[in-house]
Amino acid sequence: MSPPVYRMTQLLSTVLHSVPVGTNLALFQLLWTLVTGRLLAARGALFPALADAGLPPDAVRRAGAALATGHWQLAPLLAAFHQQAQAEGRWQPCTVAGYRPVACDLVGFFRPRLRHCPTAHFSQPAGQTLPAVPFGVVARVGAVGTQRVPLPVACVRAAADDPSDHALMDRALRAAAAGLLADEWLVADRGFPLSQVQAAQVPRFLLRVPRTFTARRAFPPEYAGKGRPAQRGALVRPLPRQRKGRTLPATPPDRTERWQDGKHVLVAHYFDDLVRADQKPGAATFHCLVVFDPRYRDPWVLVTPQPLAGATCRALYPHRWPVEQLPLAAKQMLGASRQFVFGAESRQRLPELAMLAGALLMYAAATQPAVPSGFWDRAPRPTVGRLRRLLARADFPAVAALPAAFRKKLSPTTHLPKGVLGHRRQKRPLDQHDTARLVA
Repeated sequence: MSPPVYRMTQLLSTVLHSVPVGTNLALFQLLWTLVTGRLLAARGALFPALADAGLPPDAVRRAGAALATGHWQLAPLLAAFHQQAQAEGRWQPCTVAGYRPVACDLVGFFRPRLRHCPTAHFSQPAGQTLPAVPFGVVARVGAVGTQRVPLPVACVRAAADDPSDHALMDRALRAAAAGLLADEWLVADRGFPLSQVQAAQVPRFLLRVPRTFTARRAFPPEYAGKGRPAQRGALVRPLPRQRKGRTLPATPPDRTERWQDGKHVLVAHYFDDLVRADQKPGAATFHCLVVFDPRYRDPWVLVTPQPLAGATCRALYPHRWPVEQLPLAAKQMLGASRQFVFGAESRQRLPELAMLAGALLMYAAATQPAVPSGFWDRAPRPTVGRLRRLLARADFPAVAALPAAFRKKLSPTTHLPKGVLGHRRQKRPLDQHDTARLVA
């Protein structure tokens, strides 16, 4: 058995050590199927992917049952993975001026043909909202050598009573705020409104806002002696904007900062002691800065509750980008963009396991020497694709013996109905699609 195969076997065994006997073996087989890319070859069909991994039919059925009705949760698996990464000491959190970034994002696994899907997510290629299974992902961003690797710490589902993206954002932000350490800062993109971040009571955050962002001063202007005194602060517009054919000028900054980044000179405009445009003086204040980087076409408009240097904000915000690698590895590299599972719990658990498998692959690839795909691969890099192709060559029955706790649970089944009597078949109530076909 090659070292990469042994390494992945060890990681999976460590992550699943708290899962009950029987279910742990089924989940091991399921995760092994995902990390070897069998779901990609099966185009999202789970049972053919499990069979293609070399599992016998009874093991395939047990893996499907563990996914649908197994007694396990994702949070302990993520905690075990994070604990293992910290114990090995190879993964180190990224640090900028003593602050450690924690990235937050919304991920949608699109299911356009799933009937009665209560949740939806916006698709950028389609330009519209499509039926999807969304999640709120929170990850600590670190590095193994020079390669940044995110470690997911929370994967939040949409609530059954309110499946909207707004409610999911609030659940994800509150989960991130609950686990935020004293030196950690939440970093999020323009998809998270400032009002929602403040409502979730996130103590430290660095948030990018739209270019048309406006705010107000935290104090009203001085009374001019005529009319009613102003109840709100003066409007602050960090960048100019176009409205009805005319240009609205930008507000002069309170202060300006310049610094050198390599051969480029960066400029930051600061606006201090602001409140949201819909609030009055006395609300929670924040600081806004506009970073002009010649390497980017548009400036960055960032807000933070505490004053930070421009160079710190410019270096801290790009650490949000590694969280995008989790859905990229799960969907494109492992094939979870297409899924043929339809149970209420299976449709939630399979994307969760796919993101966990993608995180495990990224970490395993970064913590061991890169293996070339062939003689033509003269400068291999430790990527997810190379490790996935290497693991795909090892069939599951050929993997070395697992720990003693990973075994089939021998439960008495003589009292259970067998064959067709054990299918529990019952008539499904007709929906509107069935009624339309019967009428036609």
